[in-house]
Amino acid sequence: MIRKTPPRPTTATSSSEERSMSRIVQWSITVALAGFLFGFDTAVISGADKPIQTLWGLSDLHHGLLVMSMALWGTVLGAIFGNWPTDHLGRRTTLLLIGILYLVSAIGSAVATDPWTFAFFRLIGGIGVGVSSVAAPIYISEIAPPRYRGVLVALYQFNIVFGILMAFVSNYLIGSLMESGIAWRWMLGIEAIPALIYTVMITRVPRSPRWLILKRNDVEEASRVLRMINPNVDVDAEIATMRTAENEERSANARFFSRRYRLPILLAFLVAFFNQLSGINFIIYYAPRVLEAAQLGSQVALLSTAGIGLVNLVFTMIGMSLIDRFGRRTLLFIGSAGYLLSLVLISRAFFTDALGGIEVPLLLALFIASHAISQGAVIWVFIAEVFPNHVRARGQSFGSSIHWVFAALITLVMPWVLGTFSGGPVFAFFAVMMLLQLIFVLFLMPETRNVSLEELQKHLVGDNVKLRRVHLSGARAQA
Repeated sequence: MIRKTPPRPTTATSSSEERSMSRIVQWSITVALAGFLFGFDTAVISGADKPIQTLWGLSDLHHGLLVMSMALWGTVLGAIFGNWPTDHLGRRTTLLLIGILYLVSAIGSAVATDPWTFAFFRLIGGIGVGVSSVAAPIYISEIAPPRYRGVLVALYQFNIVFGILMAFVSNYLIGSLMESGIAWRWMLGIEAIPALIYTVMITRVPRSPRWLILKRNDVEEASRVLRMINPNVDVDAEIATMRTAENEERSANARFFSRRYRLPILLAFLVAFFNQLSGINFIIYYAPRVLEAAQLGSQVALLSTAGIGLVNLVFTMIGMSLIDRFGRRTLLFIGSAGYLLSLVLISRAFFTDALGGIEVPLLLALFIASHAISQGAVIWVFIAEVFPNHVRARGQSFGSSIHWVFAALITLVMPWVLGTFSGGPVFAFFAVMMLLQLIFVLFLMPETRNVSLEELQKHLVGDNVKLRRVHLSGARAQA
């Protein structure tokens, strides 16, 4: 029996597919630059931490509230309400407004003359961060082919950690060249440059075809974008699939917080909750202070934060390369083990006073690597996947809100915690949280890789879905 081999794609077909994939990558990178500004804005404050507290004579509580956590409270607001502009104004328009918010925040923070004005402009930047954590992952997930969705959405996280690294490097360079009394203003103000570049670039990406169909019923424009994404797509069939999934949700007429969406809501909550209860924002925001507590000098501590940022970047790239190959659940399992090992050993070092050497910086690097390859790569991808089209913006907003509420609370109380407790009990607490995350991954978290968004909806949404780990191997074979 002669086995027939499928015909090879023609050169023209192959070339058109390559061009379309190149466009998708270009759009995804552009949108993901919102993540660069997110990361830069999040980490840049670490270099201004102590100079600002000294300049304005703030108590630990006021410093935590007005300086260190104000951007995060803005982020909470942006995440909670970010679904409204994302749905009503559109993904692209919302992303454009985000760039403007970052630009205003950077300039305003740099020239602030008192803590209240400073807090206001940090709040504006925080709102931009919160809204970007809703709009950017949604946009990329809606234009990405299923088999590449993980790595393309993870570009957002890559840009976050790249922005964090650049903030640490920028802080170190500016701090080395200028006196601390003026250096912090340049540290914060330099963010205006990438914010302006991003704002201009975002005008060149098209609108999401799913948003055009489901929110504007603009079939002509949606068809044009779908053909740009995939020249060989059956546009009518693609649009019919979107409408069918949408009609099912509309006919169910279920409120967001209802039995129908309880599994994706629970999954989004737990992933976001454990992301922050790992202690990642505690490390990012207070890395210089933690390293000084480990008996390293202030300049060495500031330089070590740049090393932490580099580890974060490298292992985020590794996580991106594995997320569509190994899957979201496997990466989170690997990361949980790394979290536990590093946090337990760091806690032990503080309890036994084994400080002053290289041990704590190396263990912090292991912690960052564990986060970058797992939670860092997975969170925005996973939350954007588990909700159906009809409530995706609301679901992304919910997951982002949980993430940022806990980030803000941790950042708010940490100056007081670090002034009251040693590092031992702090890191031990985070280790217990990561043990709970490991239990969640083993017994509840489903695998979502290589499954279309509409197919995921069939398995994760409905009144009869049980709160147990869903196996999607059958769905994957059909996708």
